Order: sequence, then structure tokens, then C-alpha cells
Amino acid sequence: MKFWNSAAALALITAGMTSPVAAETLKVTTFLPPMHTFVRAITAWGEEISEKSGGELTVEVFPAAQLGPPPRQFDLVRSGGADIGIFLHGLTPGRFPMTELAGLPLTHPSAGDDSSTMSRRLTELAPEYLASEHDGTRILWLAVTPPLKVHFADTDPSDLSNLEGKRLRYAGSTWQAIFEALGASPVPVPPAESADAMGKGVIDGASFPFEAAKAFDLAPVSNYSMEPGLASATFAVVMSDAAYNRLTPEMQKIVDETTGPDRAAWFGEMWDEGETEGRQYMVDAGVNIVQLSDDQQAELKKTFSGIVDGAISGVGGDAQSFVDAYTK
Repeated sequence: MKFWNSAAALALITAGMTSPVAAETLKVTTFLPPMHTFVRAITAWGEEISEKSGGELTVEVFPAAQLGPPPRQFDLVRSGGADIGIFLHGLTPGRFPMTELAGLPLTHPSAGDDSSTMSRRLTELAPEYLASEHDGTRILWLAVTPPLKVHFADTDPSDLSNLEGKRLRYAGSTWQAIFEALGASPVPVPPAESADAMGKGVIDGASFPFEAAKAFDLAPVSNYSMEPGLASATFAVVMSDAAYNRLTPEMQKIVDETTGPDRAAWFGEMWDEGETEGRQYMVDAGVNIVQLSDDQQAELKKTFSGIVDGAISGVGGDAQSFVDAYTK
């Protein structure tokens, strides 16, 4: 009987030691629609960490602002309403001033202005410069959009003076300043209404990456697109400290090893592919892609210098050091 009790006790102890780790499902919030590149990317990442964890670590994505309005996505993570959030910094003006410096006009790493290069570099700099702006969360990776181009109904941008007085759709304070510097009139128009507004002559043009120009079907109402893109926007994928801390060390290692600069570059490549497809969509529709000369781009840099210097000065602190490191 003693032997049986000892054996039973040993079995119970052994069972407790070998019991499976409790599974974790990470709740992901974003305002982006289900078919957006970012939602597809986070879903693919979720499948990867599930495989690496033997199904113990998974994600559940809530797109299209199901858990809260677009400007609240970061706070949803900090408050525990979600474990991970994907959000656009520009939706909360003034809250992420250092991060948004990466979206200043004609500001990008010397290695290039493709999303893969910019997203990797911004994520590399996050621990030193951007962690405090994302307090209460871990930055899994940052993303920089392909630079937004300007698409015109009938205005030929090969002569930049033609932009004076034109009504151009913009989003965010940086693009408002860009268009004002070019002598144009910035007009706020919801993305989904831009094609209709251009077709009806309410606006003369709109700023979008080529990928978005395709998504919102701008080709039928555009005769010209201008390259290069003038400025980008920044996004973040963050995980709450509380969510990360409740994971086992093994799960934390999986998260660490599958995020960071390499993941940012991987995601940027997805955006770049979409940008290439969007450009081809415009070309196939007969839109004239106008490439600004080196001299014109140099002139634009001078035109936008006040915007850049003003933004850096407004942030203060390590802002100049951050921009220098980002554009190195």
C-alpha cells in the first residue's frame, strides 16, 4: 500500500512537471481593412510563431477598427484592450513627433527610399530614439510607406509652376505644408472619395502611393503621376509590456527572434511589391509618369528645407541626431 501511494504521488508530481504549457492567443487590433498588406503580413507572422511554438502561441486579428476607432489603436494596447496593435502615427498628431520625422519630405536613408530599406532603418533606430514615444509597449517593428506620389487629372507636373493654385487632396500636416510650399491649395478628402472628387473636378489631384492609387482606382481620372514620391508615413506594430511579460521565456524568445529589423525589411518588401504593381496599373491605363530631373529634385529640397528644419526644431532634443542617423 505504501508502495502504491508513493508511486501514485510520484506519478502526480511527474504529470505536473510534464503538463503542457498553457496556450496563448495574442489579440491584434488595427484600423486597416482585412485585405490590406499589413493584415496579411501579421497573419503570416501569426502562422509562423504558431508553427515555431507547436501551436501554443497564436494570434487573432481584429481588423477594420473592430476594437476601437483608428486614433485609439495604440491606447487599446496600452490599456489591455488588445495585446498587439498596428497603427499609423499620423492619426494622433503630435504624439509621436520623433518617429514622424522619418516621413518628412525627401527624407530617407542614403541607401534608398524603398519601404524595405526605410522600414529596416527606422526599426534599427527604435531602441535608442523611439522607445519612449511608445512607452508601455515593445516595438515589434516599424514600417515606412513607399513615398506618396502626386496624381493629377490634367495638370502636367513636368513644370512645377503648373501646381500653383491647384486643389490637391492631402492627408496630414506634413502634406498640407508640402502643397502650400508648392503654391497649391491642400484639400482634405477621404481616400475612398478621391477618385470621384477628381473626376468631378472638385480637386485637381491627390497624394497616394501607387499601391493606394490602384486600390482607390485613380487611373481612370488621372492623366499624370509625378515621381519621385515626396514624403512617406510611418506605422508601428507594438505589443503591450503586460502581454509580453505573461508569455513563457520560450514564447518570448520566439517573438524576439521573429520581429525586429529583419521583419521590418520583410514587410517593406511586401509593400514595395504592391507599389510596383500599382505603378504598372497606372502605366497600363495610359497615365503619363513624369520623372522630375535631378535639378528639380534639388530645387524641391530647398523648397522643403523650411518644413524639415521647422519639424526638427519643433521636436528638439535628439531630433537632429535621429534624422542624421536615419538618413546616413
